[in-house]
Amino acid sequence: MTERMIPVGDAKLCAESFGSPDDPAILLIGGAAASMDYWETEFCSRLAAPGRFVIRYDFRDTGRSTAYPAGSPGYTGDDLVTDALAVLDGYGLAAAHLYGISMGAGIAQALGVEYPARVLSLTLQSTSPTGPLGPGNPDLPPMSAQLAELFSSEDPGPDWTDRDAAISAMVEGLRPFDGTIPPDLAEERAVATLMYDRTTDVAASQTNHWILSGGGLERAQLAGITAPTLVLHGTADPLMPLPHGEALAREIPGARLVPLEGMGHQYPPRAVWDTVVAEVVAHTG
Repeated sequence: MTERMIPVGDAKLCAESFGSPDDPAILLIGGAAASMDYWETEFCSRLAAPGRFVIRYDFRDTGRSTAYPAGSPGYTGDDLVTDALAVLDGYGLAAAHLYGISMGAGIAQALGVEYPARVLSLTLQSTSPTGPLGPGNPDLPPMSAQLAELFSSEDPGPDWTDRDAAISAMVEGLRPFDGTIPPDLAEERAVATLMYDRTTDVAASQTNHWILSGGGLERAQLAGITAPTLVLHGTADPLMPLPHGEALAREIPGARLVPLEGMGHQYPPRAVWDTVVAEVVAHTG
């Protein structure tokens, strides 16, 4: 794997690749407030092994990418969409297969609508046809009561400069998003530690993505997606229950849904890696 810094306007994005650039490229687009470390190195290596060029990257305010003051992001949600194109440009790629999770899947949807020539296929995991939280859509079930309480809380969280407290808070913060697959707490802590140690301003990483404007789609626009689309969705997702994934697969022409048994709203846990890797490799073939 090799890492590089990619300029985009007055910012820089940190990206890393796995596999041969001669193979079909898959760009991994992560969830809000998460560095590329949550796409675990072993997972990326397994995805690259059958002959894929896998790229992961740090969003602005995460990892080694440009950081802004907490509470004052110098960018919008639309910039996060075009940042993905800047990463492709940084690798000299006219187009790629896109695999997005949660917010990253929303970014991938926007790219599929607005920049179809840059998108070879879409894999959309843990998302909805209505954006990250899907407000005002009575046909789709709401998030769990526990998550509704969490999102309405005004708790400022820990002192993000306190390394141990911050890492513990990041791990504990994953619990309301769990499905029924038992979490690997040691593995989660290792990833959170790596993110903390690589991130320029952890307070900004845990704040700024949640207050961005722009970057969303209207639900009706999904019918205009022409890229072959695979929808992966946990059967135990408490933020966007399975009917969100089912609706997304219905509204994108030709999309195929693969339910992942017991998975919550999370990066793929190790228990589903075999299924996810096989599905994504087949889809990007």
